[in-house]
Amino acid sequence: MTSSKRKGFKGLFLAAIASAVLFSFAGCGSKEGEENYLKFKKLSDTQEYFAYKADSTLLISGHRGTKEEGYPENSIEGFQQALSRVPLFFEVDPRLTKDSIIVLMHDETIDRTTNASGKLPDYTYDELLAFRLKDHEGNITAAMIPKLEEVFDWAKGKTVVNLDRKDVPHEMIVDLIKKHKAEKYVMLTVHTGAQARYYHDRLPGIMLSVFARNDAEYEDIAISGVPWENMIAYVGQSINESNRHIVEKLHANGVRCMVSFATTHDRQRTTEQRMAAYIREVENSVYKPDIIETDYPVEVWGVLGTM
Repeated sequence: MTSSKRKGFKGLFLAAIASAVLFSFAGCGSKEGEENYLKFKKLSDTQEYFAYKADSTLLISGHRGTKEEGYPENSIEGFQQALSRVPLFFEVDPRLTKDSIIVLMHDETIDRTTNASGKLPDYTYDELLAFRLKDHEGNITAAMIPKLEEVFDWAKGKTVVNLDRKDVPHEMIVDLIKKHKAEKYVMLTVHTGAQARYYHDRLPGIMLSVFARNDAEYEDIAISGVPWENMIAYVGQSINESNRHIVEKLHANGVRCMVSFATTHDRQRTTEQRMAAYIREVENSVYKPDIIETDYPVEVWGVLGTM
């Protein structure tokens, strides 16, 4: 790295830390964060927001919400905390209870994220009400496991929730979205073209987060017949020479490309190490990502949101 590049990196790094510090003191209430809300009046507004426009804008997806002290993953409290500070949409994890209530929980068991243990499907929703969620450090909070429909009610007029694929049957997801008329603020993660077609046929126009990490996945989505304007695409952990051609094709079709830092840079131990990794990733990328999924959305936005 040349001396001028080192100076440039140091300047970016110091600015990023200062930005993150400012964000850490931002208001935590909903009123202070309303400037970050997404208030879509119709489904075409949602599609327009997520469309690739070649303008270098960056969107951030909070992976399971956020990873902050006192705020559990997959909790409304965590979503609101992060959204009050930066503009975001959220990747969340719907699962079924014993009595077929859809709740948010990443793991099949509740051991890691609550003060109880066992498999989630072994509990009824009423039984789960006795438990409390833990933050990423294992601290017990006052937050409870939320129903997906509670998350829908919270998200309306605020943000978009992207439902990952877990154990909930497709038809149950469709029915709940229709019940709440939630197409404008719900996105659905799909792994295949067939899954994309299933949802598009039943919820025309709803946004889909598709997998396009390689040529086979791209072609599978391309032949599904689902319009490109209904998609964002997950292209892997980074954009490099191996997937550059896929990104170019997706961009040509107006599709934003998403990378995930959740299993890479987010694993760094300190804030400073993570920030340095985020900056290096963008500086070294063939293309700057259009969307970044991360456990630390406030940090990433503080570092990269104005780059």
